[in-house]
Amino acid sequence: MKNCWEFKNCGRDKTGDCPAYTKKAGKICWVVAGTMCGGEVQGTFAKKIESCLKCDYYIYATSGDETFHLT
Repeated sequence: MKNCWEFKNCGRDKTGDCPAYTKKAGKICWVVAGTMCGGEVQGTFAKKIESCLKCDYYIYATSGDETFHLT
């Protein structure tokens, strides 16, 4: 499975300013505060999870693996 920055091609892994990248959480980025979505920094898990559930990466990362499903 790809990391979120590979899937999204955001380039933040190269700049080093991605919290998911620095925490080695590219496969579960929805639990990391401060990640980017639509060019904007997102807040905490509780504030961003609603949009994460609709994210193409979240759907890709959780498809077929009930461990990660939050709904």
